Amino acid sequence: MDAEAIRDVFQGVGPVQIRRMFGGQGIYCDGMMFALEAGGELYLKADGQTEDRFRVLGSRPFAYTDRNGRTATMSYWLIPESALDDPDEAAELARLALTAARRTKAARKGPPPLHLSPVGKGRAQRG
Repeated sequence: MDAEAIRDVFQGVGPVQIRRMFGGQGIYCDGMMFALEAGGELYLKADGQTEDRFRVLGSRPFAYTDRNGRTATMSYWLIPESALDDPDEAAELARLALTAARRTKAARKGPPPLHLSPVGKGRAQRG
């Protein structure tokens, strides 16, 4: 799928940036990757709160075979065929994907680093 077609699908979400990656393309909005294109198909970021929505829509997760012959599954789900023809549905699902991407990024940050005081000068503090 070319960049112009991808932008058409996601026109309701706002301007998107597209970057080549691993034989496919990463799709970003406001600096956040929320979708990917691989093999001519579009996949949207999902997490524990949104996977069921994609499953109900008949979607499936993106999977590939790694160098060792093992199948790896990613947290990106195939955009439903109906959303490719309906900009409102595509925008709604893209917003869900953006929200999932933001939650995932926030969860990875974790607590602030532990700063240790010199020996005998007090306790460790978060900061």
